[in-house]
Amino acid sequence: MQRRKMEIANTKWVAAAASIWIQSFSGASYTFGIYSSLLKSSQSYDQSTLDTVSVCKDIGANVGILSGLFYTAVASGRSGYNGRFFNGPWVVIFVGLLQWFVGYGFIWMATSGVIERPHVAVMCFFMFLAGHCQPFFNTAIVVTAVRNFSDYGGTAVGIMKGYLGLSGAVLVQMYHIFCEGDPTNYLLLLAVVPSLLILTTMPFVRTYDTVIAGDKKHLNGLSTISLIIVTYLMVIILVENIIGMSMHMKICSFTLLVLLLASPLLVAVRAHREEKDRFMSLDFPVTEKTTLLDAPKLNPSPDVNIVMSSDKDVLEAICTTNFWLLFVAMLCGMGSGLATVNNIRQVGESLSYSTVQLNSLVSLWSIWNFLGRFGSGYISDAYLHSHGWPRPVFMAITLALMAIGHVVMASGLLGSLYIGSLLVGLAYGSQWALMPTITSEIFGIRHMGTIFYTISIASPVGSYFFSVKVIGYLYDQVASVDDHSCYGNHCFNTSFVIMAVMAMLGSLVAFVLFLRTKKFYATLVAKRILK
Repeated sequence: MQRRKMEIANTKWVAAAASIWIQSFSGASYTFGIYSSLLKSSQSYDQSTLDTVSVCKDIGANVGILSGLFYTAVASGRSGYNGRFFNGPWVVIFVGLLQWFVGYGFIWMATSGVIERPHVAVMCFFMFLAGHCQPFFNTAIVVTAVRNFSDYGGTAVGIMKGYLGLSGAVLVQMYHIFCEGDPTNYLLLLAVVPSLLILTTMPFVRTYDTVIAGDKKHLNGLSTISLIIVTYLMVIILVENIIGMSMHMKICSFTLLVLLLASPLLVAVRAHREEKDRFMSLDFPVTEKTTLLDAPKLNPSPDVNIVMSSDKDVLEAICTTNFWLLFVAMLCGMGSGLATVNNIRQVGESLSYSTVQLNSLVSLWSIWNFLGRFGSGYISDAYLHSHGWPRPVFMAITLALMAIGHVVMASGLLGSLYIGSLLVGLAYGSQWALMPTITSEIFGIRHMGTIFYTISIASPVGSYFFSVKVIGYLYDQVASVDDHSCYGNHCFNTSFVIMAVMAMLGSLVAFVLFLRTKKFYATLVAKRILK
């Protein structure tokens, strides 16, 4: 019995389940709107200073070069457990966990009065630290998912990144139940509860470089569970908004949510049983270290060689045109999307939304974010395998959708914030599933973590420009001198128009990348058919 439990624990499906749990509770950066007003009032910040502090969080959350290099050093070797203690993805996760605990612990002490009000630069540093844990979690989990499910990287990345986006809604439910509307207690909860959960589950996140016939079936099982969870969360949010929920109902609903989050373990047990049965009957192939990019070469034409490469390091990638096309597209798309989520509470306050509506906006953003990440990964995989559609075409489509969302939010019409945040959230989430997968396909898997987080630097750079130089600056121009407040559609509409133009520019750049990689993706699909 003990041996059987160990066999199940040492599978890529348990690694996937553990990764899902970590992602489900580590997206605290998406709930900045819950405690942003507390941060502003307790530290006496104006809007520009608050945006500067939030951008430090974004910089930390997106500058993951160190995490990529660290992953390559400690986790890019042999798969599974090789007997070396300080080796494997869990080490990367643990370094991120230390930053999480110290960062959110300090922010809680500053806002609760445990310590004297720190200088803005000090607050920026610890906000950076709280955000910088995310690249370590993401690198360990996303790169491991691509290695474990190489033939369906888009689906695997979409699931993992999707749960990160969904984690905002999960954490908001914890906020309602355990904090009773107190942002100070929420910061303490962030420092303690997710830390304990991550510490417990991180040893199970390991790499298993195998391709098995049933991978697609069980990934579809995880996808189904994901859709059930997001539907359940949406129902909870709607019930809270329309009729309200007693504390007893909230506790029961959250308990059921935890059980749903544990259900990927059922997929892991089922997958292990089927794989063992097939192995015993010797009627299916298992190939070690077989990926789409490692298949036999097809002698592609010289035109294909221009865009096709394998396992480039970060310096080699930076010297390519495709890298900069991805960078500019993400600068326009992720930057404006991140600026939107950072300021969504202030936008709602300027339009006189209630506290319940504002909290719902944060939760709903997490759901749209999840659907964008999951949907773009799954759909781009399906169209790549069935029709040979290059993934960058979906990047161009979703960035155009983001531009429309910004225009809707600029209108200030009744319900425009809900509709606009739906469109922007879907499009923003899509970039986080598409960009890492495109990176692994164009530049190779070995240095994927370093390269995709180098490209991700575009997100905080764009966020700083849009949040501080556009939203913060234009808001302060029309805000009250006394309390730095502003009410009405004029507070943010010009900012959203500017971001709509930039998102459309990103869509055009992504379309250029699509044109450049059409032949490359045709060769990629041909390699899979040959394999």
